[in-house]
Amino acid sequence: MKKIFYLISALLLTSAGFGQTAEDYTDKGIERHKNGNYKKAIEDYTKAIEINPEFAKAYFFRGVEKANLEDYRGAIGDFTKAIEINPKFAEAYYTRGAAKSDLEDYRGAIGDFTKAIEIYPEYAEAYYNRGIAKSDLEDYRGAIEDLTKAIEINPEYAEAYLFRGIAKAPLEDYRGVIEDLTKAIEINPKFAEAYYNRGVLKIVSGQKDSGCKDLSKAGELGFDGAYEAIKVYCN
Repeated sequence: MKKIFYLISALLLTSAGFGQTAEDYTDKGIERHKNGNYKKAIEDYTKAIEINPEFAKAYFFRGVEKANLEDYRGAIGDFTKAIEINPKFAEAYYTRGAAKSDLEDYRGAIGDFTKAIEIYPEYAEAYYNRGIAKSDLEDYRGAIEDLTKAIEINPEYAEAYLFRGIAKAPLEDYRGVIEDLTKAIEINPKFAEAYYNRGVLKIVSGQKDSGCKDLSKAGELGFDGAYEAIKVYCN
């Protein structure tokens, strides 16, 4: 590891003599991102864009940092610019869709996730987030279809099982809900949200003792509201 760091440092020092490139500033921004220094990373990506205004990757990463700082409209502007430069930039469509979801523009988000999937049909995260956006619009069957596709691509996608289970609840497929939440827990035994939702559903469907055990486990794992639910349903 020390040797690699030395080589990288030497390369940066060597290139500095000739002036840093847009790629150099972008790489620097990525390193700042890893350290959680999003504002400084934005400065680096902005410098990269000043050097090369057609550098789609710098707009993309700057958008990511803006989203991390909850400047979703600014993020959408950068993702849009990246897409204008590179219309096949699947990740930019995906992240723009995520930012639109954060602004509760679920239809706009679905359009972007759909475009990302058209470019990259095995994009499990795009199916997952499109499914959640559909659920937010109360299109539960459409949500289940997308979440199922995400699971087909990635059978270990615990979050997809969780939200597919949640989408089944309004359709009164309670057996399916419990099966999906159980699968999410099998994949991730520390998945507090899955324990909580399974516990509530079990209690509502008459399995009080088992449900209360799930709520207790969710509380042990740090899920907010689990102990309040226990006071309501289990005491």
